[in-house]
Amino acid sequence: MKCPFCGQVEDRVVDSRESKEGEVIRRRRQCLGCGKRFTSYERIDQIPHLIVKKDGRRERFDREKVLAGLLKACEKRPVSVKELESIVDHVETMVHESPDHEVPSVQVGEYLMERLCDIDKVAFIRFASVYRDFKDVDQFMATLKGLLET
Repeated sequence: MKCPFCGQVEDRVVDSRESKEGEVIRRRRQCLGCGKRFTSYERIDQIPHLIVKKDGRRERFDREKVLAGLLKACEKRPVSVKELESIVDHVETMVHESPDHEVPSVQVGEYLMERLCDIDKVAFIRFASVYRDFKDVDQFMATLKGLLET
């Protein structure tokens, strides 16, 4: 495992824990070069699960990409990373449980917006403005009015 701080590949495992579901192993590691600690996660390789984009393209489900989008929307907002990881866990489960191994990006995006709307309205608007690709202020205002009505 390559150290994210100094790049050295030698480390030692300090602690290992399985997730409650037993699907992920979390390992705390300590770099033998710089001495700093970091966390790695191990998951079982499975059949690739695909996201079907709006234009018909298919790409692999990328948990980190989903989390990065949520983190960006929740930047400087009182939303914990634990909450966001829980949302991403649910999306990942939804994708993995799909019978045909393909899920439309619209389904994923709508779920993410629902959850953000429940957690933080500002984060929801930030995410929706990128996801829905607002072309003008009228679309933005329509989304805000819908938010205020609920």
